[in-house]
Amino acid sequence: MNDDTGADYLTPWQLSECVDGGGVGVVESSRCADRAEGDVVTFFNWPWQTHAVMKGSVLQKVDPQLVDGHLSHLLGAVGITGLTALFGVREKGHVTKGANQTMVVSGAAGACGSIAGQIGRLDGCVRVVGICGTDEKCRALVEDLGFTAAVNYRQGDVPARLRECCPDGIDVYFDNIGGAISDTVIAQLNNGGHVILCGQISQYNKDVPYPPPLSEEIQETLQSKNITRERFMVLNYMNKADAALCELSQWVKSGQIKVLETVVNGIENMGGTWALNLNI
Repeated sequence: MNDDTGADYLTPWQLSECVDGGGVGVVESSRCADRAEGDVVTFFNWPWQTHAVMKGSVLQKVDPQLVDGHLSHLLGAVGITGLTALFGVREKGHVTKGANQTMVVSGAAGACGSIAGQIGRLDGCVRVVGICGTDEKCRALVEDLGFTAAVNYRQGDVPARLRECCPDGIDVYFDNIGGAISDTVIAQLNNGGHVILCGQISQYNKDVPYPPPLSEEIQETLQSKNITRERFMVLNYMNKADAALCELSQWVKSGQIKVLETVVNGIENMGGTWALNLNI
């Protein structure tokens, strides 16, 4: 929504033009040899409209059997969101089975964070702690998704609660939030820990570069503890996407990964739903 999106692969929305976002749909008619009527396709810049004429070359054909026909999962757990969670944990988290590692996830009830925490558990973390903004979300993380514990950052002493949930310190931090919450987590990271820099939601409306600069104190913590913190972009790992999507599909089908979804029907409701999500 800003003139500068902060990402080379995202173009800003234009006034008086149709807005767009990740989408999935079914081809009704085609003049493209590689796309036939009935194909299920996805696109990163799908226009918010019920029907659209699009170039076949930009559409990615997907197999609906990957999600047992639950097409919305192709936009989430078995799509770019799931890939972001999986590659973030695998490529930047350095999770090792048997290493007694603790992972913390901020924005843990969101689409990416909720998947990342479950992958951390499946890949070998003995303790996965989520940070989110309501008691209801905390309960969902623990009772529905199998997180070890959850911290409501809007209540109580967050640093103390985090130490209570992570008695052996923190080894891996999946960072979706940035800002003060992330500073709190980084301060409790163990030597040789890893920060997976997935997003910085708390900083997006501020006039700062991405990733936002850290305080001298936090920079010193990273250096003295030899903590890695590198920018992560899922598009750099798309050569591994097919195998990863199959793995995500198997986890979702088997119930090893559970998916949280909010579904609102009717394209006429998209504007209000988008505004609501921005205020969560």
